[in-house]
Amino acid sequence: MPDMRELIIEAAANEDDIAWAARLMAGNEPWITLGRSYEQSREALTRSGTELFIASIGGVRVALLLVSPYGLAGSPYINSIAVDPAHRSAGIGAGLLDFAEEKFSGCRFIFLCVSSFNPRAEALYRRCGYELVGELKDYIVEGRSEMLYRKRLRGTS
Repeated sequence: MPDMRELIIEAAANEDDIAWAARLMAGNEPWITLGRSYEQSREALTRSGTELFIASIGGVRVALLLVSPYGLAGSPYINSIAVDPAHRSAGIGAGLLDFAEEKFSGCRFIFLCVSSFNPRAEALYRRCGYELVGELKDYIVEGRSEMLYRKRLRGTS
């Protein structure tokens, strides 16, 4: 298991980071079921208004975080989190959430969606304090839902 103290999260620095991130997305769930190709993943990762971060341990890329700072009614929105399968269940996803929450700590809420067929991710978000606030039925895949979650970052509870 990797030492989480060595987790470094930085803005994507170059074309190689983007290509790596697009391969990670296109080759793993939920993007396989969502039908997202490598080219569509690259497009999503480089879309205007988003910020791509790459997490590494010991110089090895292990995960990505894609965020829209003003994505949902002016609040930050986590578009995607992806952890390399060889590094899952090691706290990296939670580390990425912590990073995003700290980055946007001045905001009242942060939002994300998770596919209804991705129970591991949904469990992670709940463990990290995210609450279900809505369901978008048949939004991307017929017969499936996107579950909208939010977490209060500041203000009253």
